[in-house]
Amino acid sequence: SLSPLSLSLSSFLPFFFLSSTALTVSAAREEVPGRRGFPGYMYTDLATIYERAGRVEGRNGSITQIPILTMPNDDITHPIPDLTGYITEGQVYVDRQLHNRQIYPPINVLPSLSRLMKSAIGEGMTRKDHADVSNQLYACYAIGKDVQAMKAVVGEEALTSDDLLYLEFLQKFEKNFIAQGPYDNRTVYETLDIGWQLLRIFPKEMLKRIPQSTLAEFYPRESAARH
Repeated sequence: SLSPLSLSLSSFLPFFFLSSTALTVSAAREEVPGRRGFPGYMYTDLATIYERAGRVEGRNGSITQIPILTMPNDDITHPIPDLTGYITEGQVYVDRQLHNRQIYPPINVLPSLSRLMKSAIGEGMTRKDHADVSNQLYACYAIGKDVQAMKAVVGEEALTSDDLLYLEFLQKFEKNFIAQGPYDNRTVYETLDIGWQLLRIFPKEMLKRIPQSTLAEFYPRESAARH
């Protein structure tokens, strides 16, 4: 099902709701089916819907569209979510497994993305270490998921000391970074500080995605504060 929710962010432009739940039955129209029976022009149709959002020439404000997609059997390769990922400027992936483990909001950061983030972070907007911390957290979490899968096959006894660090990071990342209470008003600076606390699980030598100058400035802060 496809339920795009379009919201106006300007008092000059009315907000509206756009809902389309009908699935095209191409066979009934004697059309040549594409992937999984969907018509070949599905990409164009989706782009026509999504690209209604944006700025209107000569008017103040803008329109932001938030499509909410359900994936059959949690299949991200289904044509509608797959094509939507190519068209939109980002996606937030809500994960059923995280939900079942009562981690809220259950956002899986690995398939989630923002194509606009790099233009809105860094010194003068958030903090100069923002991009580096984001990249390192992402890399460590991805490795942690791989180690978790390997542990299920070979057992914890076969894991290396580095593997165990990644497992520790994985658990704390989901519990302390992703999980957030409904009334927890966390700033981006507090979130970055939590990220550094998690990265200190590893020795500096393992943090390959952060420049040495940034490590020298931010990595020792916690230990210095204790003294």
